[in-house]
Amino acid sequence: MDVQLYVYDLSRGMARSMSQSFLGIQIDAVYHTALVFNNREYFFGQGVQVCYPGSTHHGRPMEIIPLGKTHLPMDTVLEYLESLKQVYTPESYDLFAHNCNNFTHDFAMFLLGTGIPAHITNLPRRVLDTPFGAMLKSQIDQSMRSITQASLPPQSIPNGHSAAPNGYASEHAAEVTAKQESGSMNGTKFGRVFDVTQSRVLNELLQSASNTAAALFFTSSTCAPCRIAYPMFDQLAQQYPQAVFIKIDISKAQEVAMQYQIRATPTFITFSRSSKNDAWSGADPNLLKANIDHLMQFTFPPHPHALLKTPTLQVASLKPVTYIRTPPLDKLMTKLGPAATQKELLALRSFVETRNRDPKEAKLPDLPSVSRTLQTSILTLPAEVRFAAFDLFRCAMIDPRVTSFFAEESSDSTVHTLVQHVNGLNDCPHSLRLVTLHLACNLFISPLYVKELMRQESALSASLVQLISSSLLDASHPTTRVAAASLAFNIAGANYRIRREQAREGMSESQQVELAASLLETVLAEENADAAKAALLALGHLFYYAPQDGEVMDLAGALDARTTLRGSKLHVQLAGEVASLV
Repeated sequence: MDVQLYVYDLSRGMARSMSQSFLGIQIDAVYHTALVFNNREYFFGQGVQVCYPGSTHHGRPMEIIPLGKTHLPMDTVLEYLESLKQVYTPESYDLFAHNCNNFTHDFAMFLLGTGIPAHITNLPRRVLDTPFGAMLKSQIDQSMRSITQASLPPQSIPNGHSAAPNGYASEHAAEVTAKQESGSMNGTKFGRVFDVTQSRVLNELLQSASNTAAALFFTSSTCAPCRIAYPMFDQLAQQYPQAVFIKIDISKAQEVAMQYQIRATPTFITFSRSSKNDAWSGADPNLLKANIDHLMQFTFPPHPHALLKTPTLQVASLKPVTYIRTPPLDKLMTKLGPAATQKELLALRSFVETRNRDPKEAKLPDLPSVSRTLQTSILTLPAEVRFAAFDLFRCAMIDPRVTSFFAEESSDSTVHTLVQHVNGLNDCPHSLRLVTLHLACNLFISPLYVKELMRQESALSASLVQLISSSLLDASHPTTRVAAASLAFNIAGANYRIRREQAREGMSESQQVELAASLLETVLAEENADAAKAALLALGHLFYYAPQDGEVMDLAGALDARTTLRGSKLHVQLAGEVASLV
């Protein structure tokens, strides 16, 4: 998608004509900027807002600057916008410190790897450096608030989008709905009834349900008995969101009615994994529910684990373990020696310090330059001080804007390079290994990183499993084993959620087998209670609802995992529950 920067003048020409006499410096405009792509304009004012391009209350842009192309899919872009919500709130807007231009700079950095022109982002500082600018800062900000915080005109808001602040959330929902209606979301949740009148749309929906179940309800506007079945059909669509429920009014869809030879209404036809399952007529809600329940059991036979009592696993939180504490940065930079003067590391330190004080004031550093520095000069530092740069990077990755940027790097992944570097060291210092594990745990702050790790071909996921396996063998440092087991829990938990919510595996079977084997080897000998609990929870989520004929369960049988787990001296109840799964 082509990305453009729309540049507006909030002063409508007054800045150009009056700034010299008023401030003592010449400025061309009080800049307001927005990013435009995919026929939408995104900007920060009353929260993050979206409208048709050029249709805001700011009038026509004074300049339109082509920024380049982004190849990121829209669902990824919208997920990133979701991460910005906690930073760019309506209440946080500040004309000088936290404005629309900071938002477009961050957004452009994510989309394209480069920000917006510096003369725009540097303008507030130029104004505040003048005596009158500093003195009148609060008055200027207040006088402009009615412009920067104005609501969008209703006609500017695209159909299906919200006029409320942070309305991009409803845009995301609209995007999902559009994908469902076009049949392009295999394996996603449906959760509602689709009204269809065209054969093409019906066929696309059925195609989207090729690996699940589908129920067709043929009705008509003149069919009084049909209305009796409407509430139950709607209820079943919500009860079984993994299936697609379609309502077809044959008075408007005669072609569809002929295709399925419908002679009376109501008529129901069900499909299981693209094959016809059943067909019947009549408006009995109880029969409808019984038949749909049978369809779902036939399509998705209950897993044997559904019959087990595993209270500890069932109530265990899947919230990932993260490491967000910031060490004293003065001491951390001192450990880096001469490397601490590199501008990229100084910018990273400044960002972390500012974010710790107030996240809304923390402006992103030049992340592409940070990436290059981490992958080159930092890896040439003495091994015993390298960890300090890794730890500084870990602290920056607490911010979802930073984490999301590195999740979507278009070239060599910075995090993968760092993890591979540690994996390749014959005698890795404890401090470097521990900080790398903490950094890897912080990847789970961003949903975009979880999405990247849960691709079966993910090279980073394979490298993390290797890092976990080697770190669990560190008999001398319990902290390393706790961090490794915590990272294993994060990965296993993410895979478990995909298994249960999307009926597929996120990680490849080979990676799951390697991870499970390492955890089983650890559990019996582990003496640290925290490491043992994290390892048991990770194992539990690797086994829980795993395919019975899959490689993970084969491994459990081959290694006699049940006996191993029942021999655990720590967390006996949890170990027993995990043992019952195999």
